[in-house]
Amino acid sequence: MTKTNVIACIDGTDVSTAVSDYAAWSSLRLEAPLILLHVLDKSTYPVKSNLSGNIGLGSREALLQELAELDEKRGRLALEQGRIMLEAAQQRARADGVGDPIVHQRHGDLLDSLLAIEQDTRLLVLGKHDDNLAAHVGSRLETLVRSLHRPMLVCPAVYKKPQRIMIAFDGSDTTHKAVDMVAGSPLFRGMPCHVVMIGADNEHNRGQLEWAEHTLKSAGFTVITALRQGDVERSLCDYRREQEIDILVMGAYGHSVIRRFLVGSTTTAVIRDAQIPVLLLR
Repeated sequence: MTKTNVIACIDGTDVSTAVSDYAAWSSLRLEAPLILLHVLDKSTYPVKSNLSGNIGLGSREALLQELAELDEKRGRLALEQGRIMLEAAQQRARADGVGDPIVHQRHGDLLDSLLAIEQDTRLLVLGKHDDNLAAHVGSRLETLVRSLHRPMLVCPAVYKKPQRIMIAFDGSDTTHKAVDMVAGSPLFRGMPCHVVMIGADNEHNRGQLEWAEHTLKSAGFTVITALRQGDVERSLCDYRREQEIDILVMGAYGHSVIRRFLVGSTTTAVIRDAQIPVLLLR
């Protein structure tokens, strides 16, 4: 099966509505099936708890049984809550124009669930949460980005129909691929595309920007290029605000100043401060 599906991660937080809307928009632009996915975390709602090791309960079997029944009830309620969330997201996607959005509910680990369907995924859409934007290695978002090899759209809590996009470009192989991907995909077709490079104003960097401009113009894009100096995170965010950019496209992994991820957490900082969707490419 080809990589065809847009996958929206619905978790019931205040970001889920925007995730549904951005996923529906992406599905329509890509003409790809939309799957709304809810994963019930097995660490929070285990399938069956073993409470026999609770210190102090000893042989109080009645209490153990009652605790087990309460735990099972929590699990059932969580599954029902997830089902209701998926139904609401499905109705919203249909209202956005998606003909037949599919709903999937899984019990397990989010990463494992996404890895299981990775080969059939064209775009993954998930919400931005403050608790997964920690600067240290090991945060949830970083784990997903390191482990998955599909484009990932990280969304804020409020949906705004994209009109202008911006590529954070540094001349690396990954950002060359990002330019090629934008040029070859219908996702952003017809939108003005800003290509922004943070670095020295020299012949090499200007040549890199000229290549990006030529590649995108050849695909029919209106292209605006900018070469700026200064702090990467601040410069990218300042440009985004000045030009009222709606989606930022950037490489998520590597060693360059824009793509540095494990040391310095540039990607994490940009996502945290951008307040717009960020499309992360590997």
